[in-house]
Amino acid sequence: MARTGTGRTGRTGGGTGSTGGRAGAVVKGARRPEVRLPPLEPYGGGELEPDGDYDGVELRELDLAGQDGGGARFMDCALTGCALDETRLRHTRFLDSVLTGIRGVGTDLAEATLRDVELLDARLGGTQMYGAVLERVVIRGGKIDYLNLRQARLRDVVFESCVLVEPDFGGARLERVEFVDCALKSADFTAATLADVDLRGAVELGLAGGVDRLSGAVISAAQLLDLAPVLAAELGIRVEG
Repeated sequence: MARTGTGRTGRTGGGTGSTGGRAGAVVKGARRPEVRLPPLEPYGGGELEPDGDYDGVELRELDLAGQDGGGARFMDCALTGCALDETRLRHTRFLDSVLTGIRGVGTDLAEATLRDVELLDARLGGTQMYGAVLERVVIRGGKIDYLNLRQARLRDVVFESCVLVEPDFGGARLERVEFVDCALKSADFTAATLADVDLRGAVELGLAGGVDRLSGAVISAAQLLDLAPVLAAELGIRVEG
């Protein structure tokens, strides 16, 4: 079962690193999951079942492409090295679980729930997670292209040492979300709501939209300089000379 850590608190935005004009405002750190799996039983095989109940099992090196596990519940489970191409996992709940080395294109996790979950070294493309709920989740390592998190709710989520290419946070709500040693390429925050979102640890920060929605985020002075052209364009400022 997972044990929730206290996370990193007391971090300060400080001067130019804090947006919203609150110099020295405290940035609340994300509470990280501490997942401790019990002894697991190997998955007995067969295809995933819609509304299935999976408790304390390990799915290892399985080809789950095209299968339908919509509405299923995974509790105290490990998915390791599984292929999830076009796998339907809409409304699925992952609780107190670890997903390692999963890969796939077009995985459907729309309106899924991930709570106390570690997602490690994933290689995913076009993953649909619109309307999903992520709470106490760490996404570490790997690369995720075109992640659709529109209208999702992220609370106590850490993106660490991963590459996100054109992630879409449109209309999402992010609260206590941290980006640590990760690359954000052409991220879209259009109509998103941010609170205590720490972008300072992003080694690359590129925005495709939603620069006007960053008032609940904190960035570094260097990132502010990098974003200056985008900010100027948003404000209609002409820069010459």
